Amino acid sequence: MKYQTQKVAMLYFYGAIGLFLAQILFGVLAATIYVLPNTFSVVLPFNIVRMVHTNALVVWLLMGFMGSTYYLLPEEAETELFSPKLAILQFWMFLIAAAVAVVGYLFHIHEGREFLEQPFIIKVGIVVVALMFLFNITLTVLKGRKTTVTNILLFGLWGLAVFFLFAFYNPANLALDKMYWWYVIHLWVEGVWELILASILAFLMIKLNGVDREVVEKWLYVIIGLALFSGILGTGHHYYWIGAPGYWQWIGSLFSTLEIAPFFSMVAFSFVMTKKAGRKHPNQAALLWSLACSVMAFFGAGIWGFLNTLAPVNYYTHGTQLTAAHGHLAFFGAYVMINLAMMAYAVPELLNRMPTHQTLSKAACWIMCIAMSVMTLSLTFAGIKQVELQRIAGESFMDTQDQLALFYWIRFGTGFFVLVAALMFIGSLFLPKRRAAVVAQVVAQPAG
Repeated sequence: MKYQTQKVAMLYFYGAIGLFLAQILFGVLAATIYVLPNTFSVVLPFNIVRMVHTNALVVWLLMGFMGSTYYLLPEEAETELFSPKLAILQFWMFLIAAAVAVVGYLFHIHEGREFLEQPFIIKVGIVVVALMFLFNITLTVLKGRKTTVTNILLFGLWGLAVFFLFAFYNPANLALDKMYWWYVIHLWVEGVWELILASILAFLMIKLNGVDREVVEKWLYVIIGLALFSGILGTGHHYYWIGAPGYWQWIGSLFSTLEIAPFFSMVAFSFVMTKKAGRKHPNQAALLWSLACSVMAFFGAGIWGFLNTLAPVNYYTHGTQLTAAHGHLAFFGAYVMINLAMMAYAVPELLNRMPTHQTLSKAACWIMCIAMSVMTLSLTFAGIKQVELQRIAGESFMDTQDQLALFYWIRFGTGFFVLVAALMFIGSLFLPKRRAAVVAQVVAQPAG
C-alpha cells in the first residue's frame, strides 16, 4: 500500500461484505418461500423479503464501488485522498441510512416503486452522501495526476448520482412514472455502472498483469464508447410496455441488441491483456475473479439480456422467470464479481499481508460461478415453460406455478451453494494462514 488514506477503503469493504451476506440470506429466504410458501408468511411476507434482498444488493454494490474508488484513486492520481475524515463520515451516514431503510421495510414503511422503495428522507440522505463522495474524489483527482481510468470512473460516478435524482419524481401517471423510473434503473445498470465496471477492471488489469497503460486505455475507450452508444437508446426496449410511441420498439430493440458488444469487448480485453502480459502476479485469485467477471458479465448481461430484448420476444417473456434469470446472472457477473475481484486484490494489500488463502478464494469463485450458472439455467427453463403454459396455452398463473416447482427447488439449492461460496471467499480474506489452509484442504477433498 503506497498511500495511507487508502485505508479508508477497508471500512467500505467491511460494510459491503456485511450487506452482501444479508442480501444472500434474504435471497435464500425468498427462494425458500417459493418452495415452502408459508415460511414466515406473517412475520416476513414475500414482498418484504424480496424488497430487502434487492435493496441490499444495490446498497452493497454502491458501497463496494465507493470502497474500490477510495482504494484505486490515490494510486491513479498519485496523491492522498482530499479528506479521509469526510470519507469516514460519509460511510457511517450511508450505513445508517441503509439500516433505517431496511427497518422501515420490515414495518411496511416504504414507497411502492421497485428498487426505489426508500422513503423520501432516506433518498435525501443518499443524495447528501453522494455529494460528499463526489466532492471528495473530484478534488482528489483535480490535485493529482489525471488518467483515463480516473476520468472514466468519475464520469460514471457522476452519472450515477445525476440519474438517481429521477427517483424523486413520482408522477401519478403510471406510464410517465415508468418512463422516468427506467432513467434510474436502466441508465444505472446498462449505462453509467458499465463505465465504473470497465474502469475498475482496467485498474486490475494494469496492477495484476503489468500491461502498458496506453494499451489498456485504448481498450477502455472502445468499451465505454460501445456501452454509451448502445445503453442510452437501449432504454427504449422497456418502453414497449408503458404506452410510449411505437417507434421505441424498433429503437429499443436495435440498440439493446448492441449492448452485447461492450461486454464481449470486456472479455476480449481481459483475456488478451492477461495473455499478452504473461506475468505471474502473486495474487492469482484476484486475477481469476477478474477474468471470471468479464465472462459472467458477457453471459448474464450480454447473452441473457439479448434473449429478452427484442420486442416480439419480450411480448411473451416480459415478467416471467426469464427476466429473473437475466437479472440474477447480469448483476452477479457484472457488478458483484467486480467488487469481489477488487476485494480479492485490495484487502491483502490493505491488511499488509500476502494473499496466502488463494486456493480457498479460487474454490469460492468456481463454486459461486457454477451455482449462479445452474440457477440461471433453472430459471431460464422455468421461464420457457411459463411462456408455453401461461402466455401461449392460457393456463392460470397459479396452475403454471405448480408445474415449475422443480426449477424453484433447484434455485433454492444453488442459492445455498452461493452462500457457502460467499463464506469461503470471506474466509479467504480474513482467516489466519494456517486455518485457511485447513479449510481449503477440506473443501478440496472429494465427498465420501
